[in-house]
Amino acid sequence: MKHSEPIIHVGILTAVEIEFIFNGTFIATNGKTYFNHQKAVCQNGKVFFDGENLDEIIFEPTNEDASFDLIDVVIGINFHWERKENQRFKGALKLIVENGNITAINRIGVENYLTSVISSEMSATASDELLKAHAVISRSWLLSPLQESRAKNQDVRQKTEFKTTNYKLQTTNFIKWYERDAHTNFDVCADDHCQRYQGITRATTAAVEKAIDATRGEMLMFGNEICDARFSKSCGGVSETFENCWAEEHYPYLTKVIDNPTEPEGFELDLTIEKNAEKWIRQSPEAFCNTTDKKVLEQVLNNYDQETTDFYRWKVEYTQAEISELIARRSGIDFGQIVDMIPVKRGESGRLIELEIIGTKVTIIVGKELEIRKWLSNSHLYSSAFVIDKSEITDGIPQQFTLTGAGWGHGVGLCQIGAAVMGEKGYKYDEILLHYFKGAELKKIY
Repeated sequence: MKHSEPIIHVGILTAVEIEFIFNGTFIATNGKTYFNHQKAVCQNGKVFFDGENLDEIIFEPTNEDASFDLIDVVIGINFHWERKENQRFKGALKLIVENGNITAINRIGVENYLTSVISSEMSATASDELLKAHAVISRSWLLSPLQESRAKNQDVRQKTEFKTTNYKLQTTNFIKWYERDAHTNFDVCADDHCQRYQGITRATTAAVEKAIDATRGEMLMFGNEICDARFSKSCGGVSETFENCWAEEHYPYLTKVIDNPTEPEGFELDLTIEKNAEKWIRQSPEAFCNTTDKKVLEQVLNNYDQETTDFYRWKVEYTQAEISELIARRSGIDFGQIVDMIPVKRGESGRLIELEIIGTKVTIIVGKELEIRKWLSNSHLYSSAFVIDKSEITDGIPQQFTLTGAGWGHGVGLCQIGAAVMGEKGYKYDEILLHYFKGAELKKIY
């Protein structure tokens, strides 16, 4: 059965005071007409706008050419390239109060939303097949949780913590993951927590619009359900399974995939085994996403992403003083000096799911992959697929830690850089999608 195109709500910006500019005429729910520069302030738990305290207010454009600018939108929250920029949006603007702040929400149709996402998640100059592939996965990811059957069964837990005894030391297991249903007043946010959405700020092209139109209403399906189509920048050569990054739920289409036409020779690819993972990560096997081709990378990486140079294989070094201060600050726990970091559990891609951190004051096993990445970087470590070298041992305490790693992001689902390479090699968008989402199929829903 065909359905009509859904309308979604996207959370853009949260602040005590929000400035915005109407490019064209907008009609508000208070019955008044507005244009040009405006400002709203959170006051006494209300939206204070135009002399009134309101629970919420919605501004609707009077014609399809109208748009609005939001001033000082934060992008790349908690990432190494975090910054503010002014952004422009089509559709309606809704202002609500959340936790003592105003939240600006963009109400827009799915297909217009996708036009922005494709241009925000990657360059609008990407190949036609990559653009079409990304249109399908972005649409599927967006609409998957809106299914009645999925919504009823979603696991809304954010973390699990428990304590065990390890020899004479008390070891705390801190296992935490972040679900996508953290937002209660809108469907998705506009930053990397969900999908990058920056309205019409990023220049789009006729190719992007053509890709959206060519795949309009098309979803990745597994049986009768829309796939939860995850994606990340670089899988590092092997993709990860859903349950190793989020809730303990197995999706047959989000499983281990070798990102190469054939298995690279000379490797044992059960990367849950430490010696196999170490050999894999320390070398640079053939893979679609193993590329330095600037033309390909520019298709996937926007200007701020290109500030990252090494991503298929990378290296980070910390002194003892740096790593002990970093982990204490990022975890909120005083470990003392860091004595060792020991892999406890790896996923199918070699990503660490659990890491034991031994300090002079406390020992903790941390997981899942994103929490490990948060503890070991001022923003987010590129991925949790890494091996650890210790050096300059003094009185049993290393003075230097070197992390050698693979990939960028959680590695589940589509590998954006790998998909870009596939597009350049002549693969069609359905071939790209079915390479990364095993057992899925494409269906047009509306």
